[in-house]
Amino acid sequence: MRIVIQRVSEASVSIENHKVAEIQSGLLVLLGIVEDDDQEDINYLVRKTANLRIFNDENEVMNKSLIDIAGEVIVVSQFTLQAATKKGNRPSYIKAAKPDIAIPLYTNFVQTLEKEIGKKVQTGQFGADMQVALVNDGPVTIIIDSKNKE
Repeated sequence: MRIVIQRVSEASVSIENHKVAEIQSGLLVLLGIVEDDDQEDINYLVRKTANLRIFNDENEVMNKSLIDIAGEVIVVSQFTLQAATKKGNRPSYIKAAKPDIAIPLYTNFVQTLEKEIGKKVQTGQFGADMQVALVNDGPVTIIIDSKNKE
């Protein structure tokens, strides 16, 4: 399981020109799932997402977490995060989990994150053609892969 975390001052997700999610200060999380991901991967990435100290404190030092600032979150499923680009110029998405595996893991990730931060997490729509808009604050962008914990 791989995530891209972007610290945002605002973000939204639209489908067919209809906004389905919108936040102010917090995180936009893009989530890519592979076939062998499980609850351990979810737990690891949820703890990281909730507790990464990437928000400024009163001294403008990145010393606060999402929980500390009571920030908002949008989670968007993005199978292209699992693209293999080693051969040729056309990315291969063969590692990305199929919907029957990915949807329950995506749903579980969102629910686990909600429990961790104690508030509702907004989402895109799995498998939809989404337009994601954001103002990356900083910019701060962090990539975490649950298979590379060390």
